Amino acid sequence: MRLPDWVRTRYPSQSVLELKKFLRKQGLHTVCEEARCPNMGTCFSRPAATFLIMGPNCTRNCGFCSVDSAAPSPLSPDEPARLAEAASLMGLKYVVITSVTRDDLEDGGAAHFAMSVRAVKEAIPGVKVEVLTPDFGGSREALGTVLEAGPDVFNHNVETVPRLYPVVRPQADYRRSLAVLGNAALDAPQIPVKSGFMLGLGETRDEVMRLMEDLRAQGCRMLTVGQYLRPSKKSLPVKEYIEPGRFEELKEASLQMGFASVASGPLVRSSMNAEEYYRHV
Repeated sequence: MRLPDWVRTRYPSQSVLELKKFLRKQGLHTVCEEARCPNMGTCFSRPAATFLIMGPNCTRNCGFCSVDSAAPSPLSPDEPARLAEAASLMGLKYVVITSVTRDDLEDGGAAHFAMSVRAVKEAIPGVKVEVLTPDFGGSREALGTVLEAGPDVFNHNVETVPRLYPVVRPQADYRRSLAVLGNAALDAPQIPVKSGFMLGLGETRDEVMRLMEDLRAQGCRMLTVGQYLRPSKKSLPVKEYIEPGRFEELKEASLQMGFASVASGPLVRSSMNAEEYYRHV
């Protein structure tokens, strides 16, 4: 399908190249690059970035994602320190940390997440840290390891409606993801819980409404809704480009459900303007 004007982006290439060069020097990865985010130029020019820890290779193979699915490398013990140094040099006051899924690790990488959160908080006085985690195989112990490190926002994306999981997230489980969010809200009520999903994969309006109701029932307070854009030829095709007005309708509906902070729009991504939406909570 032809790409509509409301999802076309332009950005200054020089700022992108400069930050990429800096990140490679630090030996770090970003989900902005690995997932081919359409907002990369806008964020990199600020600068802002979502750090991708535990390597660029994922043990799962989701239909919507362009991150490589391959045998991952061993964890780098000094990665948390390098991440903290980079965030400090970039002058960040709000740091978003995410990761590939590491089903090969006993704790799914939870301890590495915790070390990264603590390293950033030690390096930058007053910094806020948001984590966007995988499901850790449903382990509540692993979840607790991350929460004990004191992130300021806990995020885990459900990505799509349950009917589409076998195609979009074949190695994940909708109920398991809901449980991750619900357990985070129960175990650390002082930490706002956040989630997000994409439109344009074939979901119906009723399915989306039920999805948002499920998220609220689990204590989710922050929500992001964006348009799925095919990042590579191997990824699932776009079934529909959703007009901006529909995103506004969903924002209003979600606020009426009780969400405290909602970002809904064609180019919205989970970590986009994360600091701004944290302030709403």
